[in-house]
Amino acid sequence: MAEPDRENEEATMASKSLYVGNLSYSVTDSALRELFAEYEPTEVRLIPDKGFGFVDVPEDKAADAIAAMNGREVDGRAISVSEARPKRERSDGGGGRRGGGGFGGGGRRW
Repeated sequence: MAEPDRENEEATMASKSLYVGNLSYSVTDSALRELFAEYEPTEVRLIPDKGFGFVDVPEDKAADAIAAMNGREVDGRAISVSEARPKRERSDGGGGRRGGGGFGGGGRRW
């Protein structure tokens, strides 16, 4: 019987996405990957100029990564690491407050 293909097995292994917050804006993708190296990150996504990112690790290493890395000091900041929540669907297409124009409503009555 042939030896199972290890690379294929790892590629199909389930992974969990971890949220990593309170990062210094100077952190790079490669630095974030290196920081989580012992947890074998499969993907790293840094959100530019926002101070957070996502690191995908094998499912069996996620809890250990969270326990070890949450609160760890990186570049003088205690990072926040937790399981990423699914992206919410926005029904309003983004944005924030709608309408307005600076005039009307709540003005003085003579």
